[in-house]
Amino acid sequence: MTEPYLGRIQVSPRAIESIAGLAVLEAYGVVGMAPKDSREYMAALLPRANFRRGVEIKYDGAQVLIDLYVIIEYGTRISQVAIGIKNRVKYLVERDTGLTVAQVNVHVQGLRVSPDA
Repeated sequence: MTEPYLGRIQVSPRAIESIAGLAVLEAYGVVGMAPKDSREYMAALLPRANFRRGVEIKYDGAQVLIDLYVIIEYGTRISQVAIGIKNRVKYLVERDTGLTVAQVNVHVQGLRVSPDA
């Protein structure tokens, strides 16, 4: 028996940016997201937090490529934090959207010393 075609599901890049951005901000060792280009530096000066800033989504056929631009806490092991970010983002985006994530690239844009140090 064949199921009737009911339509298709499309997930917007903004939705994927939101999932990935929130996943990054909840990851151990991450202080925040960094602007990915100079145009975003002006937006970064605005007081409101934008968790999609620093997330870039590209499609390669049916697969998703994600670039993340992050600021990491000084004193943490950068490679371990980056691996944790990659695994967390890949898992959550695939779980929440059903899409296949081909790559998660983490670009460490800076380190920040916490005020308590």
